[in-house]
Amino acid sequence: MEQQGECQSLFTRAPQRTAFEKPEFAPVNIGWTRLLILAGISTTIGSSLTVGYNIGVVNSPAGLIKAFCNESFYERFGLVLGVAQLDVLWSAIVSIFLVGGAAGSLSGSWLADRVGRKGAIVTSTVLAVVSSILFVTSKSLNSVEMLILGRLLVGMSSGLATCVVPMYLMELAPLKLRGAVGVLCPLGVTFGVLVGQVMSLSQVLGKEDTWPVLLGFYLVFVGLSSVALPFLPESPKYLYIVKGETQLAIRQLEKIRGVEQQSLVADMQELQAEQSCETKVWNLKTVLGDKNLLLPILLVCSMQAGQQFVGINAVFYYSVSIFMSAGLSEQNSQYATIGAGVINLAMAVISIPVMSRVDRRLVFQISSSSAAVCLFILGIAISYIDTISWMPYLSIVGVLGFVFCYGIGLGPIPYFIGSELFEVGPRPSAMALGSMANWAGNFIIGMTFPTMQMLIGANSFFIFAIVAVLLFVFIRMYLPETRGCDPIVIAHYCRNGLSLSVQTPMSPVNTLNTDETTTAGSNEYK
Repeated sequence: MEQQGECQSLFTRAPQRTAFEKPEFAPVNIGWTRLLILAGISTTIGSSLTVGYNIGVVNSPAGLIKAFCNESFYERFGLVLGVAQLDVLWSAIVSIFLVGGAAGSLSGSWLADRVGRKGAIVTSTVLAVVSSILFVTSKSLNSVEMLILGRLLVGMSSGLATCVVPMYLMELAPLKLRGAVGVLCPLGVTFGVLVGQVMSLSQVLGKEDTWPVLLGFYLVFVGLSSVALPFLPESPKYLYIVKGETQLAIRQLEKIRGVEQQSLVADMQELQAEQSCETKVWNLKTVLGDKNLLLPILLVCSMQAGQQFVGINAVFYYSVSIFMSAGLSEQNSQYATIGAGVINLAMAVISIPVMSRVDRRLVFQISSSSAAVCLFILGIAISYIDTISWMPYLSIVGVLGFVFCYGIGLGPIPYFIGSELFEVGPRPSAMALGSMANWAGNFIIGMTFPTMQMLIGANSFFIFAIVAVLLFVFIRMYLPETRGCDPIVIAHYCRNGLSLSVQTPMSPVNTLNTDETTTAGSNEYK
């Protein structure tokens, strides 16, 4: 079974001309089925969209919400908030969403194993519904507390979604489609940000009398997707490996694949292989304490946090002023920012087929390195935007180029890479840690970027570029190629931890022959 040079292909994906043993099983050639499509659409619209919507919706109506907070405190307590006090209150309203996201991510690990992947998604949906009701009624009830509680609950709902949804979809999908379904969660987040930006325009719902409806508008999408929840299957891997409900897992797998049990030999062998590897009870403590999981944990957390530390939110924050400096009006600059959001969404859509055909490792390296170049260009352009006439146009190129490069790899891959690096047992805890790292990175950037902007201005983008370069180096050295490979193989491959690198020889392991792999071909099996 062991073969010289075979492990190296996990990193480089170069065709191997040496003979190697045929894999124990090959997945059934099954593509998108109705149930898989239903699960993908409903979770993307109902769960992932909510995350992005609540990220993108609060910027435009900030002045209106601050005015409401001031009026509420005056009417109820006779207090007039000063500018500094109002800024602190507003920061609390914004940041409590991120705190809730981190808390929801950590609870996602426990819920995913206690009530199942589907049960955790239902919990996230309930929290989203409650928070939407709090938003819509907060002004009529003159309650700032309801507004803050709503932001906390929708943050918890969002943290659960980013932790559980990618894992759930990856466990439903056949091996060759796991990259494509893994992109659906970030696609929903990106789409949600764009919807939030559009709905918050003053011409739509960003008005004094409609901002509560604006904050809770995502309930429309949650309600539409909730119709499908009773028909969604539970993860067969969860049922088979975690719960030990073999027959129920097989029945669910039959429904998802749309075939009879006798056609599921490969899937059953995969389940049995993963079950045989589960010898302990996993939770956050055991996952963090297992030295064999050190490398994949570092990879997941660095990619999730790095997604925020490259400054995507800071770029969007600067975008309006950049477009205005190029001669656009304030309103047209807002439209141009929405246009950048459209590019981000378009790249998320394009990444669906890309993830099925191109190696994760290659895509991520191209994305991070090109994003670093765009950030350097943006930093230089903004530094000289008032001194050189054509610099505003270069800054626009920097913004749009960064959004383009970010959207193809840095945006989607971190969300689902944990499901490919970890086996079923430690997977919920690993996904929770990665999701928490993402929310923590978002929180840190949100809290520190205004200060960075005040102290060093455009030089902030050079720091973001350096982060992108460091992320590129770390991924190039340590990330194994996961496309078309079973998590058992990857888990065995990562046992050497940080001593593992592209330049370090490693013990060979077996890869899978699927439509998604790019090995030398089935004719080389001997």
